Formats: sequence, C-alpha cells, structure tokens
Amino acid sequence: MWKVLKKIETIIREEMDAKDAQELLLPILQPEELWQESGRWEVYGKELMRLTDRHGKMCCLGPTHEEIITALARDEIKSYRQIPVNLYQIQDKFRDEIRPRFGLLRGKEFIMKDAYSFDTDEEGLDVSYQKMTEAYINIFNRCGLETRMVRSDSGAIGGSVSHEFMVLTRTDSGENDVLFCDTCDYAANSNRAESKMLPAQTDGKITGEKFSVVCKADGAFEIDTPNVKSIEDLAKFFDIAPSAICKTLVYVADKRYVLALIRGDKAIEEIKLKNAIDANEIRIASDEEVKELVEKNGFDTGSGFIGPKGINVQVIGDNSITELKNFV
Repeated sequence: MWKVLKKIETIIREEMDAKDAQELLLPILQPEELWQESGRWEVYGKELMRLTDRHGKMCCLGPTHEEIITALARDEIKSYRQIPVNLYQIQDKFRDEIRPRFGLLRGKEFIMKDAYSFDTDEEGLDVSYQKMTEAYINIFNRCGLETRMVRSDSGAIGGSVSHEFMVLTRTDSGENDVLFCDTCDYAANSNRAESKMLPAQTDGKITGEKFSVVCKADGAFEIDTPNVKSIEDLAKFFDIAPSAICKTLVYVADKRYVLALIRGDKAIEEIKLKNAIDANEIRIASDEEVKELVEKNGFDTGSGFIGPKGINVQVIGDNSITELKNFV
C-alpha cells in the first residue's frame, strides 16, 4: 500500500511540476483567527474539527487550506511581477463528515493534493484553471482511471465555478450520481445538474373520479382525505399518479423553518436547496418540529399533511412544479 501511495504521489508531482506549479507544505493545525477573518469559522459547520489549546485559544484541523495559503500569499507576494504563481501540496486533511459505508471509503482523516493559484486578472485565472485541468486529465490517465469532468457544487470552499473528476464505476457502489449527455459535452454532478422537466407521467391516469371534482372547482378546492398519510396513499385515494401531486417537505435551515415544494414523484436534492435559500446547514424537520409548526399556524395536527397556504415561513418551489396544472 505504501509503495502504491508513493507511486501515485510521484505521478502527481511530475504532472504538477510540468505545469510550473511549486510544491510546499502547509500546517495542519490552523488558528481560529484566520477562519474568522474569512468568515468560514461558523459557515463550515460541523465538518470543521475544532479544538482548544492549553491557553484557551481555539484552533482547527485543516479540512482545506484556503485560509493559510491566502495569508501566506498576502505576506509574501509584494508585486505583480511575482505572479502568476501556483502552489500545491500533498497533505493530510481532516473533515468530520458523514461518508458512505460502501464503495471507496474516505475517513475523517485523508490525504489530498490541493493547489492554489494567484493571478492578476480573470484571464490569467482561466489560464491557470486550464493548466490544472490538463494536469488532472494526465494524472488520471496515467493511473488508468476512467473519469468524467463534471460541473459540481463548491460547498463551503466557495467560488462561482467548480468542476470535479468523477471516477466511473460499473456497479451501484459509487458515492455520487453523474448526469451527462451523449450528444454534447454537458456533464454534471447530481447536486448541480440542470434539465428541462419532462411532463408528469400519469400512466394514463390523467384524472380519477375524485380528481375530476377538484378540477371542476373554481380555483382551489378542499376535500377531506381521511386515513391518508403518504404520497402513495394520496395518489391511490384520487386515482392519480404521484406526478400529479405537489408535496411539501419541512426543513430546518440554520434554525429557521423552510417549506420546500416538489412534484410528488421527485426527491429533494438538499445541496441545491441549501444553495437556493443561502443556508449553511439544512436538515429535514423532525415529527415534533412539524407538529410545532402546524400548531403555531393554527392547523389540525392530525391531518398528516402540511402545505404552503397560511404558513408564515419561507416557501420555495422546485422547477418540477412550475408546469403542473390541476394538481393535488
């Protein structure tokens, strides 16, 4: 294993050096002050491993090194003549994150090669970005890995544009889903992919008998749904497909409630939701929290459902509901 690791590091160094990148080694232990300065001490959330030294000063184990490298560049780069410069390292990282229990595992401590470029303008940045793209393609090719470069979410690291190389597997043991087009070069991680929503698949069930009553009503029409507790139950009750239903999910986002609306046959992509509402952390609300929200807004706690009407919280809808007509 050690020999394999060293061979991989050698390949990485050769390709990075070929793109004029300079290797260095940055400290793992990082002071709170730099993270407070960047505004990411709180934003990074629970993944940031924090600790206190004997003097009561807060530190963290580096999950990434933007804070350290920018502080170094601020102190050492004194003239535009010193840039462009690209600095990289192969260093341990620490992230208290939930990882999958199958496939290629990554623990809370792992080795990562990270590079940081400094340029005078956007044009120079694009050149550096392209150099790194070429270097990574060469690295993966030399390692014999089948990869696809896809658009991805930057997460707490930030930035407006981000790509990642996904190693394609022939099984279902992968950690992420990649969506790509066979007729063009579009490819994206599932948490960044955008597409035109196909019409609701009703399987021939455009309207059931009860659903027809709703459609004939002038505007919104309320109907009792006794003993209906799920989307499947609701679809069966109205004799319609789940795609003709708009479902509401309650999330807790940075200690506030958010209602997310999506078509009944779809699932919420939580990273997209987090970005859309500009939240640092989100989670699905517990049954107790939903009950509290329902009671606070004066609704029947025994209904089993909650909707956006009359709820005094932020409501956001997925693109999948924009084309819905005559829906439940």
